[in-house]
Amino acid sequence: MFYHWLAPLGQQHIIFNLFNYISFRAAGATVTALLLAFVVGPPVIGRLRARKVGQIIRAEGPASHQSKRGTPTMGGLIIIMCTVVPTLLWAPLTNRFVVVAMLSILWMGCIGFLDDYLKIVQGKSRGLVAKWKLAGQVSFGLLLGLFLVFYPVVPGETIPATATTLPFFKYLAVNFAPWLYVVFVTVVITGSSNAVNLTDGLDGLAAGLAGISAAAFATFAYLFGRTDVTSYLNLFYLPGAGELAVFCAALMGAALGFLWFNAHPAQVFMGDTGSLAIGGALGTVAILLKAEFLLLLIGGVFAAEAVSVILQTGVYKWFKRTRGREYADSHRVFRMAPLHHHFEKLGWAETTVVTRFYILGLFCALIALSTLKVR
Repeated sequence: MFYHWLAPLGQQHIIFNLFNYISFRAAGATVTALLLAFVVGPPVIGRLRARKVGQIIRAEGPASHQSKRGTPTMGGLIIIMCTVVPTLLWAPLTNRFVVVAMLSILWMGCIGFLDDYLKIVQGKSRGLVAKWKLAGQVSFGLLLGLFLVFYPVVPGETIPATATTLPFFKYLAVNFAPWLYVVFVTVVITGSSNAVNLTDGLDGLAAGLAGISAAAFATFAYLFGRTDVTSYLNLFYLPGAGELAVFCAALMGAALGFLWFNAHPAQVFMGDTGSLAIGGALGTVAILLKAEFLLLLIGGVFAAEAVSVILQTGVYKWFKRTRGREYADSHRVFRMAPLHHHFEKLGWAETTVVTRFYILGLFCALIALSTLKVR
């Protein structure tokens, strides 16, 4: 809204010309998201506590987590609100990149909210049945894939609508058949949202890593949307993609603002409402930027958490089927999955795991940023 109201005034008053700069509006979105989180966080947490919307702790989890039972959850509502509102204020609402990104966080947030609501408020231990949760994720992936095939947000002469780029290679795009691209987009969306969901198991872990990932994607979006930078760095120029930097900056601010309340000892958890929303948003941004494989680098910790669960489950089922349950129980890949619980079982303090995973997240983001020159 600020962009539509104030940017045109730049011709009369030079101060308003600032609103034509993406960098200024991205900074504004970050600050707005942080301040909004500080304002709405306490009343939302108080409302959740009053309604006894408390976290359910698995009995098989680390013993230290039992003290967290009853901590308010569904705090992802704070993240969604503090991402969408600043984006509406600071980004052009006619930009299709921005509209699709906001739709993704709202869609996935609704799926997570329904799961949390059924699990905690309605008392259904399983929450939203897994197949229906997956159906919601797949539905969005299919719709997004089809939309990008028939209504590309990037001009076809820049890069094919059904293509993706590869890190470390200049002007190299892998073009998919339309139907295969739709499947690819669906896998990226589903995998990304579930990876963040699996990572959300320690105080501040998912929120901090989300802030790091959002900051990295904000940088890439800004650079991909500048014709001078893309020409210099041998990147594909994506007209209009720079406005995604505003959305990513808002997401970063929202994640960091939520971290204020989610840091150990957490006053609130994001729940599936937040984790699915964040994962869906990051996956969608990567798809819109034609940087799906870059998502594996930026979200390296998220990917490792998901792979740890896949390995643990796959190996356990294999041994159980071939050698029996007792053998499978004693020959697990990790002491507990996801990966952060494995290190807790090894004796690491929760804050130690979170801090070291932050360091790994920053390392992954820096490796991803290095691909801008290493190509």
